[in-house]
Amino acid sequence: MSITIILILLTIGGMVSTIYLLIKDRGVARYQLKRDKDINRRMYELAILKELGDRVGYSLDVQQIIDVIINSLHQFIDYSAVSYMLFGQDKLVFKIHLERSVNQKFIDDIKDRMLGSLSALLDREFDKKEVKEVISGAIIIEELEDPVRSFFNIPLVIDEKVVGVLTIADTKIGLYKEEDMTILYKIIKQASKAVTSLQSVVKSEQAKLNAMVESMVDGVVMTDTDYRVLVANPNARSVVGLNDKKNVTIFDFIDNLEGKFDIRGRLEECVKLNKIFESEEILIRDKYYKIFVFPVHAQLNGEREVVGGVTIFHDITSEKAVEQLRDQFTSMLVHELRSPISGIQKISELLGNTRDKISKKEYGEYIKLIKSDSTNMLLLINDILDVSKLEAGKFDIVKESKDIKKIIDNRVSFFLPECRDAKLDFSVKYDELLPENVSVDENGIKQVLNNIISNAIKFTKASGAINIFVVNHKKGLNINDELRKLTNNLIIPLPEDKFKNFGDAVVVAVSDSGTGIGQGDMKELFNKFKQFGNRSETAIRGTGLGLAIAKGIIEQHGGRIGAVSEYGVGSIFYFMLPL
Repeated sequence: MSITIILILLTIGGMVSTIYLLIKDRGVARYQLKRDKDINRRMYELAILKELGDRVGYSLDVQQIIDVIINSLHQFIDYSAVSYMLFGQDKLVFKIHLERSVNQKFIDDIKDRMLGSLSALLDREFDKKEVKEVISGAIIIEELEDPVRSFFNIPLVIDEKVVGVLTIADTKIGLYKEEDMTILYKIIKQASKAVTSLQSVVKSEQAKLNAMVESMVDGVVMTDTDYRVLVANPNARSVVGLNDKKNVTIFDFIDNLEGKFDIRGRLEECVKLNKIFESEEILIRDKYYKIFVFPVHAQLNGEREVVGGVTIFHDITSEKAVEQLRDQFTSMLVHELRSPISGIQKISELLGNTRDKISKKEYGEYIKLIKSDSTNMLLLINDILDVSKLEAGKFDIVKESKDIKKIIDNRVSFFLPECRDAKLDFSVKYDELLPENVSVDENGIKQVLNNIISNAIKFTKASGAINIFVVNHKKGLNINDELRKLTNNLIIPLPEDKFKNFGDAVVVAVSDSGTGIGQGDMKELFNKFKQFGNRSETAIRGTGLGLAIAKGIIEQHGGRIGAVSEYGVGSIFYFMLPL
């Protein structure tokens, strides 16, 4: 009996041992299976992240990046369909890849769920008509009746903005575990982070480019190969009068150019034939332009391709105005030189032919005329030479410590007889605090005063007045308050902003009660070759170089020159000499 019991116990013990070994082996197998599965998941994660790193390195296309993820998704997770829904240019893009055949209802169910997810995420309703559908993979079989039983969504977020959703779905129940979703979330998050980072760099560079384009003097319009306007800077909008319109199209430019330039046709020619176009001068809205159209190239798939076009509106109005002024100046110069040369020639012939027949008095008058004409020609030539020197930066001034009052008094004495003949009051008033000596080029300052005073005489009618005020200006003080110490009858106040940040200086202001200058002409007052009408139709016209030379001389002293004028009241020309 005891032997029997022992045998039974041994048998039971052997069975228990066998069962234990079987359980242990199964546990090891399950552990091994789980470990292999985790390794496979990890290998997939590393592989997909490496591929994403390579792709994201040169692409901002979210759709392309999601395609990379879903193309190899079947390696670690089972599904009937994987799909994504993204925002396109004008529609939602719904792309679904079928790993196994399903019916159309299965696809529609997934699409509805994704639309619902997007609506919830963005708090916005979407219409099915807004969805562009793309299906790939296995064929659709309507006889299959299995519905969606396993399903999960992952939001696609770029730069903290939802751009779409990714969806995994299957016909089996309870298929997806937390670890499956976790690894997919991790991959999507990594891709989103990489794209966001790259997008931030691109935005920064794009902002720099846009700032450069926005600040360009020329009008710039950039279009793609479908002639959609990508960039139109403020000056381009201004050219065609679209300043207040934000989103402009090529049709806006076509309409507002009014047939003066075929922008669409030239862009099409440029893009398709890869050629540059340059127009003749074109008048658009009271301004002259030269228009250039260039193809834009990019390196795509190893080849240089045309990806769009750029149109540049170059404003040549000022250049054309200068050209006209030069023509007028040349015409005036010929006239101004022809008259004295002709006079000298005729007087010389007269003196040569009738020397024995003319009186001594007449002879002296003829010599004076020759001297006067030759002096006028010399002054004209000197003006031209001075402007050339200023433009070349070779106009040298020699500053010395001089009594500014003596320099001004010298010019007052010089012009006083002319003012008396023209019946003009002419006076000068000095600030009591004026320094005894100022560092100036005496001849240069005399030339400046000559131009300003002679212009004042030309523009002021009989019984008018010309007054010179010389002030010791202190930085930070109001220039008009300082002038009021010398006169209570300042015809026009000087612009305070011009003096505000200027240091201590001697300010010379020449005031006249002349005809004044129109506001339109004030902008071009100190330009070369610019002339304005004077009080007498028979008065001798100047070269239009005097004020330009005066400006150059004062600026060489480190000073400023300017003018204020009111039509019918008079003008004040002023300049500052820094102390």
